[in-house]
Amino acid sequence: MTARDPRDDIVEHLPALRAFAMSLCRNSAQADDLVQDTIVKAWTKFDKFQQGTNLRAWLFTILRNTFYSGRRKAQREVADVDGVFSAKLASKPDHDGRLAMKDFEAAFAQLPDEQREALILVGASGFSYEEAADMCGCAVGTIKSRANRGRARLTELLELDSNESMELTDQSTMAVLAANARSAG
Repeated sequence: MTARDPRDDIVEHLPALRAFAMSLCRNSAQADDLVQDTIVKAWTKFDKFQQGTNLRAWLFTILRNTFYSGRRKAQREVADVDGVFSAKLASKPDHDGRLAMKDFEAAFAQLPDEQREALILVGASGFSYEEAADMCGCAVGTIKSRANRGRARLTELLELDSNESMELTDQSTMAVLAANARSAG
């Protein structure tokens, strides 16, 4: 019996890759380009993929490395600093929480890249701290620290009490975010 070709599974990871790219780029066109570049790189380097390992983590690592390589190349170029364009990409979803999505987006955008990245990987994308650390090329403690500092800063920016939840990852909200990501493209 022959093993399933992991290339056949790439399509199922596209929505998560797109969401991660949007969190990094905060621009629909750039996120689409980043996902496309990621898939091209993965496809051409599939001989480097170790069968039986986590394909999703491998793709996220390629996306992350591609993003940061691009940032290094365009260090003096700053796109959408004030978030005007990214604010137009999504509409406020209806959900039961007291936390408005626009408030969260504004607060999330104020976090340093490393904290946003850690929160997206561990919180929104469901990777373990160990997987996120491998993707980011740092220690597990570093990812835990970045995620913790990011959560603490969000709590501060959103003026939440320490006992209030800032969970936005319920199924309804995730469906709205996925629909917004698809329609923004």
